[in-house]
Amino acid sequence: MSSKSVAETVASLMPRAKSELAELVAFKSVADFDQFPRSESEGAANWVADALRTEGFQDVAVIDTPDGTQSVYGCLPGPEGARTVLLYAHYDVQPPLDETAWTSPPFELTERDGRWYGRGAADCKGGVIMHLLALRALKANGGVPVHVKVIAEGSEEMGTGGLERYAEEHPELLAADTIVIGDVGNFRAGLPTVTSTLRGMTMVRVRMDTLEGNLHSGQFGGAAPDALAALIRVLDSLRAEDGSTTVDGLTAENRWEGLQYDEEQFRRDAKVLDGVELIGSGTVADRIWARPAVTVLGIDCPPVVGATPSVQAGARALVSLRVPPGVDAAEATKLLQAHIEAHTPWGARVSVEQVGQGQPFSADTTSPAYAAMAEAMAVAYPGARMQYAGQGGSIPLCNTLASLYPDAEILLIGLSEPEAQIHAVNESVSPEELERLSVAEALFLRNYAAS
Repeated sequence: MSSKSVAETVASLMPRAKSELAELVAFKSVADFDQFPRSESEGAANWVADALRTEGFQDVAVIDTPDGTQSVYGCLPGPEGARTVLLYAHYDVQPPLDETAWTSPPFELTERDGRWYGRGAADCKGGVIMHLLALRALKANGGVPVHVKVIAEGSEEMGTGGLERYAEEHPELLAADTIVIGDVGNFRAGLPTVTSTLRGMTMVRVRMDTLEGNLHSGQFGGAAPDALAALIRVLDSLRAEDGSTTVDGLTAENRWEGLQYDEEQFRRDAKVLDGVELIGSGTVADRIWARPAVTVLGIDCPPVVGATPSVQAGARALVSLRVPPGVDAAEATKLLQAHIEAHTPWGARVSVEQVGQGQPFSADTTSPAYAAMAEAMAVAYPGARMQYAGQGGSIPLCNTLASLYPDAEILLIGLSEPEAQIHAVNESVSPEELERLSVAEALFLRNYAAS
């Protein structure tokens, strides 16, 4: 099996890949069943299961996980005595946000300016297609040289931990020698990158109450305690003057020693408006990969349109805290809760409810699997050398798998390079990245089997 023939096979399969990704993107598979029909997620799960069966996978199952969602599992036997590789992706997606802000419909894959647009195109339905492309290329060029397990999760974006708990209850299911997580991305398009660290995450819902009911601001304002104002003060206490995250007791001075992120490039990638400063201190890599970062994800309060002159009796916020490797997410949650309670003004009644949590992750980049991936990426990306980068996001399953299978090697690759704009409007995937990474994954499986 030559590298050239693998690349040619993947190239020939790209029209089919586009058609399949369009089918998968069409499912509104957001695992928030209060806002999106459960049938959409179930439809996406069944699509993945059917795709695995078509490729000859055995023991294909749509698994009900403890958080009420579904994950899809299948096993493709390889040669006797071969190693086992687990391929991971997730088919659930983030909500589309303001659908009117999308240039094209979020759940309709649309080609524009050389990219394919749609919610989940990169994160992470494209990852499902990447795994299928790699396996098809190997099957067309002598066969798959390892045992392959595939797991496609249905609630990664919600952080509700269904697959983690299921894996802990059934540890034999996902056991493998090496695990490829297809849910991150290259540092930039065309630069092959493996992610060596992930920040963990905790998410809390904060509720502030001060009055039995709203009051007229003219009659009571100035003395009656405003719950929304109290909440704003608490949220502001989570940042220093320069925007750095400040949670009492949480270290925020770590440094990133690997690949650096040029500040001007970051401004372009993040689409920061002219004249607006970046927040925090240290290098950009320090801030997004090595240090904690708090984000206010939403606030429940009256919208401007229709607002009345009232002192607010209650207000809520959803707060996310990303934590770097070396920080325990459970401990960070306790610190965040204590900080919020300590900084609540005026004796307001505050409650903090944890709604999601995932531990940070750090990989062993000296393992043989990383050498096999570096060799594969050098072929898939001619003239480029594989780089190591951090990732500000969280994939809670990584630490569960590392705990369950301490001898397994874990690699993180994927399609979510900066231009993909994952979690934002107009998410897209580069078909060139999909093609190259599918080639790289196929060659990695070949190299790893021979190592």
